[in-house]
Amino acid sequence: MTKVTTTAALAGDHVEVIGHRVGDAPRSGEIVEVLGAAPSPHFRVRWEDGHVSLLYPSTDVAIVRQSAPSGARKPRRSTRPA
Repeated sequence: MTKVTTTAALAGDHVEVIGHRVGDAPRSGEIVEVLGAAPSPHFRVRWEDGHVSLLYPSTDVAIVRQSAPSGARKPRRSTRPA
């Protein structure tokens, strides 16, 4: 996983939001749709509890790019003559 800036977020990336107040639990979800570009990026997010809402990120939001699974490689072309 790689953390990215909010302007570089893509659908499929994950969102981590830290609590605003002491005792607030952190939340996480998946970006379903990128709705706005810089300077006001915002996203449609499916949260871990299943509900979907709009998110206008601030300094308490981290976007995490999901890296490709290690087993997902492109097939190699054979260099042997047929």
